[in-house]
Amino acid sequence: MAPPDISVEDLTYTFPDYSTGVKNISLNVPPRSRTLLIGANGAGKTTLLRLLAGKRLAPSGSIKVSGVDPFKDSLEGVTYLGLEWVLNPIVRNDIGVNELLRSVGGDAYPDRRDELINVLDIDVEWRMHAVSDGERRRVQLAMGLIRPWTVLLLDEITVDLDVLSRSEFLGWLAHETEIRECTIVYATHILDNLAGWPTHLVHMHLGTIKEWGPAEKFLGENKGTSTGNSQLGELVLGWLKADLKQRGPRNHSKLGTEGMSYLVGGFGGYGDESSEKK
Repeated sequence: MAPPDISVEDLTYTFPDYSTGVKNISLNVPPRSRTLLIGANGAGKTTLLRLLAGKRLAPSGSIKVSGVDPFKDSLEGVTYLGLEWVLNPIVRNDIGVNELLRSVGGDAYPDRRDELINVLDIDVEWRMHAVSDGERRRVQLAMGLIRPWTVLLLDEITVDLDVLSRSEFLGWLAHETEIRECTIVYATHILDNLAGWPTHLVHMHLGTIKEWGPAEKFLGENKGTSTGNSQLGELVLGWLKADLKQRGPRNHSKLGTEGMSYLVGGFGGYGDESSEKK
């Protein structure tokens, strides 16, 4: 099988209502990398992930995953875990963990199943209608990842995990890319425990890619130090502040001067009177 790389060349995708999802996107994700998709809500991250997963038809030749078109060609090993997956109602029924894991091939990959149960701290005696959202999410992650994958596309799927569970899970993902030929693209707004985790960053804004490349290009060589979380957080916060300033507040014509000041300058120093006049 070809190396698990991702190539996107001048990709533009328009929704059926003629609104633009992504525009003129080009990037290359190398094998065995861990790429973070960074951007505000509506930046196009989910659209891009769904296109990479072959869940939407991209223009011919614009996307290659492991050398093939993910929509037109049958490609084993691409796993996409997104909103429609985490909302599956079956995991809220009165059903046991072992039954769910067996239904997705757990018996065929017993070592991998047991490893995920351990990493995600899952109790196989749980009944799914009687667990917390975080516990339910752990079981869903195990279900989605039991079968070995070569390209893993994750869309904000750790929001319900506690700090320890999330840290253990991210560590397991990093280990996977170190011992196997596999690649991860992960869209998230939660930066805790991500110091040193990404090998690459992609900054998206309004359906475009503003910048992308190896993490050290943006963070320097200290991305894995004890201050790395703050460094990554400050980088992303700066990107999003600049994006907001470029876009401007939503529905600005419906707001008076006071409302504009509140939106642009009221939270976290998005702007002040002097900077807005420049």
